[in-house]
Amino acid sequence: MDMKSLYLLVPLAPLFGAIVAGLFCRVIPRWLAHTVTILGVATAFGASVLIFMDVMAGNTYNGTVYQWMTSGDYSFEVGFLIDSLTATMMLVVTFVSLMVHIYTIGYMQEDPGYNRFFSYISLFTFSMLMLVMANNFMQLFFGWEAVGLVSYLLIGFWYTRPTAIFANMKAFLVNRVGDFGFILGIGLILAHFGSLDYVEVFKQAPDFANTTINIWGAQEWSLMTVACICLFIGAMGKSAQVPLHVWLPDSMEGPTPISALIHAATMVTAGIFMVSRMSPLFELSTTALSFVLIIGAITALFMGFLGIIQNDIKRVVAYSTLSQLGYMTVALGASAYSVAIFHLMTHAFFKALLFLAAGSVIIGMHHDQDIRNMGGLRKYMPITWLTSLIGSLALIGTPFLAGFYSKDSIIEAVKFSSIPGSGFAYFAVLAGVFVTAFYSFRMYFLVFHGEERFGKGEHADHHGDHDDEEASHDHHHGLAPGQKPHETPWVVTLPLVLLAIPSVVIGYIGIGPMVAGDYFKDVIYVDAAAHPALSQFLEHFHGAAAMGLHAFQTPAFYLGLAGVVLSWFFYMKRPDIPAAIQRRFALVNEILENKYYFDKINEFVFAGGARVLGKALWRGGDVGLIDGIIINGSAKVVGWVATISRLFQTGYVYHYAFTMIIGLLVLMTLWLNHA
Repeated sequence: MDMKSLYLLVPLAPLFGAIVAGLFCRVIPRWLAHTVTILGVATAFGASVLIFMDVMAGNTYNGTVYQWMTSGDYSFEVGFLIDSLTATMMLVVTFVSLMVHIYTIGYMQEDPGYNRFFSYISLFTFSMLMLVMANNFMQLFFGWEAVGLVSYLLIGFWYTRPTAIFANMKAFLVNRVGDFGFILGIGLILAHFGSLDYVEVFKQAPDFANTTINIWGAQEWSLMTVACICLFIGAMGKSAQVPLHVWLPDSMEGPTPISALIHAATMVTAGIFMVSRMSPLFELSTTALSFVLIIGAITALFMGFLGIIQNDIKRVVAYSTLSQLGYMTVALGASAYSVAIFHLMTHAFFKALLFLAAGSVIIGMHHDQDIRNMGGLRKYMPITWLTSLIGSLALIGTPFLAGFYSKDSIIEAVKFSSIPGSGFAYFAVLAGVFVTAFYSFRMYFLVFHGEERFGKGEHADHHGDHDDEEASHDHHHGLAPGQKPHETPWVVTLPLVLLAIPSVVIGYIGIGPMVAGDYFKDVIYVDAAAHPALSQFLEHFHGAAAMGLHAFQTPAFYLGLAGVVLSWFFYMKRPDIPAAIQRRFALVNEILENKYYFDKINEFVFAGGARVLGKALWRGGDVGLIDGIIINGSAKVVGWVATISRLFQTGYVYHYAFTMIIGLLVLMTLWLNHA
């Protein structure tokens, strides 16, 4: 089998599974739906491993697979670019997707939409693979829109629940805002570079470094700055950066396997991948990099604060994802693209693990998601407890675990950065370490330790995954009094164990080649003279083991430790203190509860403004102008003319003779005046 066929097999195998499970979802049995989709994704994973080994041996590929259309000088093609960046993304996407597919058998077993769900997640895997394997902007945009569409289907999977329908519409509309910027950026590139092919665009990019364009007025704008910021606005939508982050917490309305697949490992990282792929363009604009850095820093810190006050187990992990995406964006802004991709990879494993562990807890708790109703689950769910602990330790950056290497590399790279805004960004990522440790272990202690609070029904606002009776056959909302939680079946715990392993070791193995080595040589471009942050960090890097040992002297380690200790003290020893703080700082708490009022502003200004504008256009345009003046007005004019002419149509000969004489006089008068 030649390599080109292998490249084609990677996206087409999940697509085949999606088509079989989707088109025949009402007729095929459940075992066939999950078998065909899991086999498709397993085939894609196996092929990705072979391709990865081939790339490691020094073989890359860039070519057209299919020409879609030609328009004048432009051709629109489907093509693959296979290099170390693509191979890394393919491995992450297919592995996490495979784990999610297996996990779904256990999680969705009682759901009537079982086959449809498998079809969607396979289709999502296909879309994401098309995005990361693209060698041109047209295909990138296709994959970009396809993952947005499938995420819409998945978030609103339980379509009888109003909250799910609201959430998927919100995700879709917010992503349209980002995608508008994205397509403007692609349009600018096509207009000036005359090509959509990455290699061609990157080759020409330095020639356009000083090109300026007029957008409006006499003001000159740098072409590279405008194009890069437009592309990054696309990334802000997909990768949920402030202010386009509002869709991600609401998307927790979808089933838990989706949260793991879309909101941890794949779709939300599309923006990070895209900016890394566009590094030859972003390096030509310090302004764009500064914009990226500041947006990332705001997201990393302020979204972390929101995680502290959440009581829904999935929403805590969702805000943690927002915060970590902020970290990746900060790395991009500091020109440490390889560090951003490294954090993307490590984060994919431990965040997917945390989401799936949260789902396992939800199953064990009979679909109660409120962490205030849990406690002491450690002895009932030992595998879920241990894997959750590993995931949480990796997330907060415990030395030698996966998250530590990527997170500390980001902090160090920002420290050495001199781009405008890097001082604020350094403060934000350091403070974020403490915040992350605090909310992660608040959740961990409340769920797995302390007194058992289940079966009491203290907090009856469960909005469990199966809240709607029409949406599922599973009608219990939490444990009944006297009922105990239980460990979940092996199809749920096996993916947890398989994701826990890379969450421990992948950082130690990966940092040498991916960040310090030439793993991304000729793929990611950094102008070391203009943006030396990464090269300065690497001067201080003496291997993974030395970095792990040195961690015990860094502020990040002590901030993380302080966060864990404080959350232990607050939630295990003195739960009255956080309650008192909440009362004392009621205003701050209210701001956090309302998510900084972003949703209110969006609903009032943008949604409300659109409704007012629509009503005005309807009243003034539709009713007033079109119906009132054009349609009804023309009818009135015809009626008016008819009413006057009727006066002369009497049937008397002398009336007609009088009319003819008057007409003749008028004509003669006109003729004489003219003469």
